[in-house]
Amino acid sequence: MHGIKVLMAKNYIDNLSEEARKGQMEKAEQGIWPSKAPLGYLNVTAKDGKKVIEPDPVVASAITKLFTRYATGQYSLKALTKAAHCDGLIHPKSGNPVPVSTVHTILRNRLYTGLFQWNGRLHQGKHEPLVSIDLWERVQGVLAGRNATPIHSYGYEFAFSGLMTCAECGCAVVAEVKKKGKYIYYHCTGHADKGRGGYADCRRKYVREEVLDKTFAGLLDQLHFDEDVLEWVRDALKASHADERREQEQAIERCQTQYKRLEDRLNAMYLDKLDRRIDNAFYDRMSAQWRVEQERLLREIERHGEAQESYTDDGIQLFELARNASQMFTRQAPNEKKRLLNLVLSNCEWNRGEIRAVFRQPFDLLAKTAASAANAQARGDVSLTRHPIWLGFLEAFELSG
Repeated sequence: MHGIKVLMAKNYIDNLSEEARKGQMEKAEQGIWPSKAPLGYLNVTAKDGKKVIEPDPVVASAITKLFTRYATGQYSLKALTKAAHCDGLIHPKSGNPVPVSTVHTILRNRLYTGLFQWNGRLHQGKHEPLVSIDLWERVQGVLAGRNATPIHSYGYEFAFSGLMTCAECGCAVVAEVKKKGKYIYYHCTGHADKGRGGYADCRRKYVREEVLDKTFAGLLDQLHFDEDVLEWVRDALKASHADERREQEQAIERCQTQYKRLEDRLNAMYLDKLDRRIDNAFYDRMSAQWRVEQERLLREIERHGEAQESYTDDGIQLFELARNASQMFTRQAPNEKKRLLNLVLSNCEWNRGEIRAVFRQPFDLLAKTAASAANAQARGDVSLTRHPIWLGFLEAFELSG
């Protein structure tokens, strides 16, 4: 009798557990988070009697700031946690500050974007997202180490650290404070691989930060052109906006067609599942993949829609940035100088105090066009304003944009 009672009790517990799992899965299918709300949300009862989650008015804004700060790549997890404490990110029940491990878990949690995974499947939640999908993906890139900016212990950030490599040995060029903190010098780390031949003298070659500052400003000055050219480019971009809008509309139409095709596949596969032509495992796996692809297509449609509105403004701002890059560079703080250089330049090499760099697109086209137009003006061919060379650059810029 004891054995029978134990077996019946176990059977009851198993059935209860199975029913609980079914209920959770059913809620997930409806887009409702079926478990305890993570930090930043609260479990509440909706008007229809369903248990849902909604943003916690006390700490929701701190969660959003957490993602925004970390996406810059300027914070370590420890520094981010300290900043979050100042923003009031605490455990609501205990009132204790959240530890670093909890911050890391928050940054990894997709639930804050409005999407969530349950039982191996991705679901579109009905709750209000605290961060955008793009922001969440940038944070994942920083966590993976792809976009992180080195954090130094000197109390401030060097303007050119992490930007250059040594032309002789390929090692990183780093900054160092000398003479009681008055001057900043840059030098090669000298940690070259033996297979590359290594250079023992690399570490002995120093260059002052002021010298590099003038060199980079000179490189950015290659992008400068006259105000008359900028006005002409503005008019040309506005005239070409109609063509760009047509291309964006065609891209949106292609994405919508692909989305509809995936939706038809999901409906057909659901009927196959009901008719038992496919098993549940195959249906769950394929439907999860297709829904993720549908989410990507929706984001693409949104991006193209925004691009229709921002094409002309973004193009004009890019030209204004290039024209004023050198002047902006000389006035900016070290961290802003680094951001500007990362935007405009790539593959920077330091060779005995000289900088060799490559302009990123479309700044490479702009630098080449500005140089060609200046040479033409020096020869006295035509005036720099409305030079045919600029028309060729504008066409190339529109294609690359």
